[in-house]
Amino acid sequence: MTGQEYYFRTEKMTVGYDGKPLIHEIEMKVNRGEILTLIGPNGSGKSTILKSITRQLKTIGGTVYLDNEKLQRMSSKELSQKLAVVLTERMRSELMTCEDIVATGRYPYTGHLGILSDDDRKKVWDAMKMVHAFDLRGRDFKAISDGQRQRILLARAICQEPEIIVLDEPTSFLDIRHKLELLAILKHMVSEKNVAVIMSLHELDLAQKISDYVICVHGEYIDKAGTPEEVFTSDYINRLYGIQDGSYNALFGCVEMAGAKGKPEVFVIAGGGGGIPIFRRLQRMNVPFATGVLHENDIDYEAAKTLANTVISEKAFEMISEERFAEAMEVMKNCNRVICAVKAFGTLNAPNKKLMEEAKRLGILEKIF
Repeated sequence: MTGQEYYFRTEKMTVGYDGKPLIHEIEMKVNRGEILTLIGPNGSGKSTILKSITRQLKTIGGTVYLDNEKLQRMSSKELSQKLAVVLTERMRSELMTCEDIVATGRYPYTGHLGILSDDDRKKVWDAMKMVHAFDLRGRDFKAISDGQRQRILLARAICQEPEIIVLDEPTSFLDIRHKLELLAILKHMVSEKNVAVIMSLHELDLAQKISDYVICVHGEYIDKAGTPEEVFTSDYINRLYGIQDGSYNALFGCVEMAGAKGKPEVFVIAGGGGGIPIFRRLQRMNVPFATGVLHENDIDYEAAKTLANTVISEKAFEMISEERFAEAMEVMKNCNRVICAVKAFGTLNAPNKKLMEEAKRLGILEKIF
């Protein structure tokens, strides 16, 4: 795909403050009907990039193109009819209701007096209904919660009928229900109205699921860019954020706290996902534990790598070998108690049943089902 085919793109854009570069030669590209997400540590410059591409900050170098036009040459009215912005800064909203705030999204289409037509008012109400904020229309904008403000500002952007929306941490201050609702609305606009979306997100699990393309901001240059499959690997995300007290797990799309240190006190017979809640409970109690024998394609194995002090594992789809079984038996006998998180045993994990039977014989077995 050539540069001219992208709806929005930057060429060697450099951004910063007071003429001092912060991030150099940024290359961003997104088409209508796509979501581009910026991720990276706090203070890395994500907001600076977003402010620069929306002309709230002057770029230090390079060029920004919107629909093959240079952004700096577009009038404010032209730009506002194509691009809507939802940033985190507080708005000056003295004596303005939530409906008044949303209605400002129609100003690019009204006359100098800003008088809304019946059609404009309908679009304001439709936008408020879309973000489940219609009941807030008469409320003082300054008197509502941060999460409610976020929904009102999104409604304002929607009724602006843009071709591209730029959002800075739009899920901040929202509970999980409203995070998912907001992202579903963006996804609807992308797929049904062919809108382009550029946003920053802190929630890596959500960024991994909703983005078409991801840009990683860290240091003086863009650290990495690619599809979610290319970016969201455990090793890379751990490095990008400098994670030390725990680790990011790409399979789960989340971080795990570091496990307890020391000689294992508990042995967990796990497999098929049954061990994960036990692993996390022991981690919260700061109890070091061992687990096995886990196949390396088992979901419990992924969590155990971070949370367990000792993991006895076997290759995927292989029968548990005598060596791995003997290793697990030795570790288990040195623990104070054994928790069995497996309801049923099959051919491949049959030796784990022998571990359970031995723990029962020794009087140290606990079952959780």
